[in-house]
Amino acid sequence: MEFRIAVAGASGHIGHEVLNVLCEHEVPFSDVTALASSASKGMEVSYGEDDLLKVHSLEAFDFKGTDVVFFATDAKTAAKYAPKATAVGCTVIDLSGQFHMEPGVSLVVPEVNGDSLADYQKKHIIANPRAVSILLALCLKPLHDAAVIKRVVVATYQAASAQGKAGMDELFRQTRGVYVNESPADSKEVYPKQVAFNVIPQIDNFQDDGSTREEWALAAEIRKIVSPDIAVQATCCTVPVFIGYGMAVTVETENPLSDKQARDLLRQAPGLSVVDHRVEEGYVTPAEVPGEDPVFVSRIRRDPTVENGLAFWCAGDNLRKGAALNAVQIALTLRDEYID
Repeated sequence: MEFRIAVAGASGHIGHEVLNVLCEHEVPFSDVTALASSASKGMEVSYGEDDLLKVHSLEAFDFKGTDVVFFATDAKTAAKYAPKATAVGCTVIDLSGQFHMEPGVSLVVPEVNGDSLADYQKKHIIANPRAVSILLALCLKPLHDAAVIKRVVVATYQAASAQGKAGMDELFRQTRGVYVNESPADSKEVYPKQVAFNVIPQIDNFQDDGSTREEWALAAEIRKIVSPDIAVQATCCTVPVFIGYGMAVTVETENPLSDKQARDLLRQAPGLSVVDHRVEEGYVTPAEVPGEDPVFVSRIRRDPTVENGLAFWCAGDNLRKGAALNAVQIALTLRDEYID
């Protein structure tokens, strides 16, 4: 079956990446429409290396006849226009975060809980998890299936692209400014503190318990995607990297699992690539992941501080598998398994 596809937010970083993935993975469709705000109407966006698509106005678009629309927009825009799409039978794959925790909406990483797509007809909205949850869920799933994860402690190191173009621009301005003796405070608009040459242990607003909303959401999404019984303690940080996330993860399992067994399980799991050599350069860093589909797992080792503990490092492209690729995989799974 060929889909008629629309990409809302096509002029942004994630929308652009969705179009790239659609082209690179040769997703079968009969038509693809690029949508953005009326201010972007008429501009052209690239589709693959050779083709261009003219941008149409999201405000004026008639969703009737469109099978799937990707909302790579902000949450407010998705909240306004997604119901208009579903009202005429279009299925929404939401990358905005608006519907992540809404009852009746599946939060899907196809390699982890693709079977939850069976419920998509309840609301015709499928939520693409936040990037950090996608990358972590892929790593946890094979370990949980084998040994039952009780607790996860994770420190995340998240790129400036998590805040879109504005976050990347601020990192660039501050980095350049340091070398010409400008104060980073003069260009501080997106982040609460200087992001260049720094690590900021705050993403989103603080909650009553001292955690940030990003930390709360990561824990909630892992429980929704992998298992409701996993306890998650997260510290989420922004680092001066443009694209690519890293995570230092410790898991405690109910049943024993050696580091060798964990390495073998992760090596066989879909969506992962194990690069784990106990020598210099024997691991993958965020600088190496842009444009790569897999999540890379390294530094797999036993945690001797608990009875059944493992520690590892992972890194992945937050715009690709952390957003666009996962969303496209949702559409393909939907087409192959749930739509006649």
